Amino acid sequence: MTRYGYAAMNITLREKGVRTNRGMRKTTFQERGLTYAGELAEQNCRDLKRIIEWNIDHDIYYYRISSDLLPWFSQYDLGELPNATTVRSLLAEVGDHALEQDLRLTFHPDHFVKLASDDDAVVKRSITDLENHGTILDTMGLPRTPYNAINIHIGAHYGDKERTSKRFCDHFRQLSPAVRKRLTVENDDTESLWSIPELVDAVYDCIEIPITYDDLHHQFTSRGLTRREALTRATDTWETTPIIHYSESRRLHEADPSIRPQNHSDYVIGPIRTFGTGADVMIEAKQKELAVLRYQKATRTA
Repeated sequence: MTRYGYAAMNITLREKGVRTNRGMRKTTFQERGLTYAGELAEQNCRDLKRIIEWNIDHDIYYYRISSDLLPWFSQYDLGELPNATTVRSLLAEVGDHALEQDLRLTFHPDHFVKLASDDDAVVKRSITDLENHGTILDTMGLPRTPYNAINIHIGAHYGDKERTSKRFCDHFRQLSPAVRKRLTVENDDTESLWSIPELVDAVYDCIEIPITYDDLHHQFTSRGLTRREALTRATDTWETTPIIHYSESRRLHEADPSIRPQNHSDYVIGPIRTFGTGADVMIEAKQKELAVLRYQKATRTA
């Protein structure tokens, strides 16, 4: 059965002060250091647990965790936090709850993660960021499979797609098993960038990591493939339940041609088609869990 999920912020709980992205500026981190970072991390992890419990209470069994869960994590190891034992315990509780309830948890690091960059410093920072995501999932006790995906984009072509894809694959091999076994890569929303067939041919055929199909992005990089053709080409690369992303253009919802067509709408109308693949669906709508609840209600009463 298809699960529908949402990313990061829970609007209902955010109005009550529950959030998982508490952070600080660099100057604050330099002034207050690991003690304050640990305090924020603990608060974020406690609220992550609350969001997970809320999701289960509302029949939402797929959730993407904010990558801002541990502030300035690139500057320290988890064990260096003064309250590391508490943070690890909270993460383990979240993982145990997810496993008991069969709740799927994933990550989607931000666009600064560029594993295919031709700049060694950018690649080094990207690897650090990805390894930190792997550490969090390991601390949660979640399996090292794409079921608990760390999903990224190649996100650029650097003037030569063949060389770019080779760099991506080469740098992928430098990652630890905690990341390699969970990593997935997604199609882009710009015509010159990466489509589903290009990712299958240049990445999956090389290193066999799953390809995440994004329905809205496909409309800008279709390469002549229908949605069914592109979706099934992507989901065929998965050995576990596939993931697809679904959103709708705000421009169409608001009938406003001045809005960038890639911008996401508040809610989705659908229908969301998985074409018999059994894929789980990340609904990337601005109204987060409210959009998921509305769509689930609509499909139940249709």
